[in-house]
Amino acid sequence: MDELRAVARYVTESAQAVLPVFEESVPDDRRPRAALDAAREFVDGARRTRLQRVTALDAHRAAKDAPTEAASLAARCAGDAAAAAYLHPVAKATQVGHILRAAASAARIAELRADGDPGAVEDALDDARRRATSVVVDVLSRYPLAPTSRSRVGELMSALDTSLRRRT
Repeated sequence: MDELRAVARYVTESAQAVLPVFEESVPDDRRPRAALDAAREFVDGARRTRLQRVTALDAHRAAKDAPTEAASLAARCAGDAAAAAYLHPVAKATQVGHILRAAASAARIAELRADGDPGAVEDALDDARRRATSVVVDVLSRYPLAPTSRSRVGELMSALDTSLRRRT
């Protein structure tokens, strides 16, 4: 549970940073905020419960309803934060997304908000690297590399994955 809390904390930090992007775009939709609150409860020591699962799914639904890519990614980050409490121990590459997708999405949001400025992406990825504790990197290293993807978030996730694994 301590490792799951460390991973959930990492994902929650990424989601917290970008939640305002969603809330500015869709101020009356509380689903991503509820997911982030549920994630924080788990991180702070509460048992993982159905609350994390339900709010994660609701936040992902909010992502589908969002009017922009950035707002959608921000809602998805919140959903990923709540879902991180249920990271699966089976070593599948898809599980890497539960650890790193929110940080990669935050980098994509930074890129979108900076009109494609590569410096904004690197700053966001550097922040994600700094925040990754040794526990997070250790858990990550138990899984295969992030799956290859043609999406921008997938590319950023692979780059972050590779750089974090070099630390070990």
